[in-house]
Amino acid sequence: MQVLKTRLPDWIQDWLEVIIPGVQILLILLVAWLLQRMLRRIVRRASTHYQVPDELVVPMNGLIRWVVVASAALLVLERMGVSATVLWTAFTGFATVGAVAFFAAWSVLSNLFCALLIFTVRPFRIGDYIEVLDTAEKPGAKGRVVDINLLYTTLEDHGATAEHVAWLQIPNALVFQRVVRRFQGVPGPVVPPAVPAPAGVATAAPSAEASVAISPPPASPPTAPAP
Repeated sequence: MQVLKTRLPDWIQDWLEVIIPGVQILLILLVAWLLQRMLRRIVRRASTHYQVPDELVVPMNGLIRWVVVASAALLVLERMGVSATVLWTAFTGFATVGAVAFFAAWSVLSNLFCALLIFTVRPFRIGDYIEVLDTAEKPGAKGRVVDINLLYTTLEDHGATAEHVAWLQIPNALVFQRVVRRFQGVPGPVVPPAVPAPAGVATAAPSAEASVAISPPPASPPTAPAP
């Protein structure tokens, strides 16, 4: 740099302290823009290959954009003369606030992370019939998967009728905390368990009409042949 200053005219040397940081800031912004485009292209190709829905791709692109913009902003402030101590203090302050917000919204973030696992691990897909059990012995929520978003997995209730359609919204985090039974086809109809009669109550006897057997008509006597 000293050699460059000695070979340049005097009027340019006065502007070097402005030109060099300006060029560095432009390079930082250019690299940040190229990096963001490259990462978004990688995310788009990965989402197309693994069939990740748009509900998950949009937040990922937003996270990438904010991380790149924040990193570029810190580098630009450093090139503008802001001390590293001030930057580190600001970074630790934002990190502390982010950690507090993270633990405050832990349930929501856990559902977001479990949604990512559902889309990548594929324990089930839209259209599958599943049953989320508390234990392997007790029945649970059963139905056809109709939607998977960032917070809930929606099932069409298998026990509902055509007149009364019901939907079951199960948090994504609950899917990884319970036993999930996956059916190959459509499961059989739900049969309500028989309720035993209380003790001391006799069951109704069948009616006489129901107990009478239908007997065939009597055969007619044979006729004598004509003389």
